[in-house]
This record gives sequence, C-alpha cells and structure tokens, in this order.
Amino acid sequence: MNSIRVRLGVLGLALLTGLTTPNAASAAPAAPSPTVEEQRLGRAAPQEILRRSGFDTVAPRLARALEAARTYEEARRAVTREGARLWQRAVDRAQGRGPAGGDLSRDDDRPLYWARLGMTREVRTWEPDFGLTDGQRAALLDVLERTSRGQDAIRYPHGKGLKRILLTGFDPFTLDRDVRISNPSGATALALDGTVVETADGPARIETAVFPVRWRDFTDGTVERTLRPHLPKVDLFTTVSQGRVGRFDIERTNGAWRGGFGDNENVGRTETVPVADPASQPQWTTTTLPYAAIVAAPTGRFPVYDNTSVTEIPAGGTQPVVRPEGPTPGSTARAGGGGDYLSNEIAYRATLLRDRLGLRDTLPGGHVHTPVLQFGAGNTTEVTDPDFVRNRLDIIAQVRAILRVAAEGK
Repeated sequence: MNSIRVRLGVLGLALLTGLTTPNAASAAPAAPSPTVEEQRLGRAAPQEILRRSGFDTVAPRLARALEAARTYEEARRAVTREGARLWQRAVDRAQGRGPAGGDLSRDDDRPLYWARLGMTREVRTWEPDFGLTDGQRAALLDVLERTSRGQDAIRYPHGKGLKRILLTGFDPFTLDRDVRISNPSGATALALDGTVVETADGPARIETAVFPVRWRDFTDGTVERTLRPHLPKVDLFTTVSQGRVGRFDIERTNGAWRGGFGDNENVGRTETVPVADPASQPQWTTTTLPYAAIVAAPTGRFPVYDNTSVTEIPAGGTQPVVRPEGPTPGSTARAGGGGDYLSNEIAYRATLLRDRLGLRDTLPGGHVHTPVLQFGAGNTTEVTDPDFVRNRLDIIAQVRAILRVAAEGK
C-alpha cells in the first residue's frame, strides 16, 4: 500500500508540473549574448569616456525602463523614448546646451557611440517575464538604432528661402587597433544637426544622421531607408567619413565593390555591393558636388583634393588596375576614390539612390573624406588631449565651410 501511495504521489507531481511549466516548444527564445561590438564596452577607455561625459547613466536608465515594462508594447515605447533622448542629449551636448556631464570636451562623438552600445546590450540580453520572440527583440533593436542615430529625426522647417542640406556621419571604427578612437564625421553630425549656415544665396538648414560601421546594416538597406524620403526635398547632400591623414578629399567616383575589410563586428565582405534591382546596377556612380569650387575655396587649415583615382578591372581584363583619372568604359569596380570599405559604399548607395530617383541633374551630392583624427604626439594611453580636441574642432569647422561653399556652388 505504501508503494502505491508513493507511485500516486509521483504521478500527481508529474501532472502538476506538466500543467504549470511551459514545454520547450512554447518557451520564449533565450536572450542572445552581447555582440563583439558590445563586448568592447568592458574595456577601461570606453568606461572612462562614459564616466567623464555623464553618459554612464544612459544604459542603466533604459534597463530600469525595461524592467518596469509589463508588455512588449510598453517596452517598445520605452526603447523609442530612450533612443530619441540619447540622440538629442548627444546633439545638445555637442552644441553647448545643457550640462556637460563631465570634463570630456563637448565636441566628442564617443559618448553617443558607447552609450548606444550599452543600450543595445541591455535590449539584447533582456529576458522579460512575459517572453520575447526573436522578431520582437530584433524590432526593439532596430527602433533603438534608428532613434539613437537621428535617422528618424530629420525634419526641415516649412517656408521659402531656406535651403536644405543633409549630412551623414559614421561611428568610430578599427576599435581593436585602438579602442580610444573617435570619428570626426560622427562628431560633425552632432555639431551641425539642426544648425543654419549662412550662404551668399541665403540661409541653409543642416540635418544629420549617423550610420553604423557594419556590413549587415548596409545590406539590410539602412542607407536607402533613411535617405529616400528626404533626397527629393533637399538642395544638397553629402555623406562624410574619415579618410586620409592630413587632408580632405572630395571623392569623384564611387565603386560597386566591397573589399572585405573587417567591420565593427570583425566581419568582412568581399562582393559586389548588394542593392535592390541588381540587373540595373552600375559599376560606378559619380559626385555631383561642385568639387572645383570646394577645392579652390579657403575652407580651413587642411588641404582639400578632388580625388579622381579608382581601381578597376578593365573591360576584357582579369587583374585590378589603378586609374588615377577615373574608370574606363566597361570596367568592373574594385575600389572607388574612397576605397572599398563602408565610406565608399555609403557614397555609392546615396548617389545611386539620387540617380534612381531621377535627381542626377538637379541635386548636388557626393562624399567628403575628412582627415584622420589624430591624438597629440606621444599620447598612446589617454582618451583625450589638447591636440586631439583641436584637430576635431578644426575638422568640424572645415566641413561646415565646405557645406557653405557647396551650397553656394549649386
């Protein structure tokens, strides 16, 4: 009799467990691990940058908001709100509004980059009680990327007499080589967003956004999704990235080729740039910026070049050849003037979009490469120094001057 009671008790426990514990098929997917990019957050330099700017509070704030969320809809609202708050806070800090939050110079783009990664890590590893599908998590990450990069905040005032300029920048990159790196194009985007530059033809309003240094985002169409609504309405656009030491370049030609260099996730791609409707995809696109006027103008302390060089496989050939004067008819792209990395690709995608929208003859647009942002001589450990700040401020000021010349050149 005792053994019968034991067996009945075990059976009852098994039935109760089956009623109260979800089976493996119905359980929410486990949260993924942080990405390679997010894992760099633990290093000393990113933590110092966050602390010295006051942006070390950003990710914990989002974590608390997620913890308070009781549904996916509440979580999405929290992520949208906090992503937009981060972008606006970074813009305000760069333009001297609100508290500095620490002694790091206001022109620094790195607090935005590292704070965003803290936020994406929180979303990526969050495991709410109500469960989260892979699709829902991906949607939260997508909205966080868009809002915290200013990609959904591009708005121009209504009215006549005001020109519209659109500028894009990039995150820091090559961080395994030096995790302290800043990207002057991203700093420029923060410094100029929503500002007005006076031209000989009247005022011009600048709106900006920042893009990731990740191949997968470009494959997924982040550039086209962001720029397509605005290109038909602007008077000028330029994509901006960090290029060569000590010089600006106006890149004359962009190539449809990925050269394989590792991105911020340490992933490389060697292939033709993947775009919609590849059957009509050209090997080359060209700038419509007024490059001659820009090169001739006194815009700042760095020299500015009209860069015409490309690397191609000539028609009927098999090996890449450098062409200093640009591509030859029927050739296959292996590098644009801006190389074969994501700076060339954003220029290619933006100018291809311009052409496909029928704006080739009416909309000035192209790519500007800034000088490499360098630390002061001998600084191999500190996250900032006076020369580093001065170089970044000078680059920002010169991009602004280039935009003024380009707007007048139209």
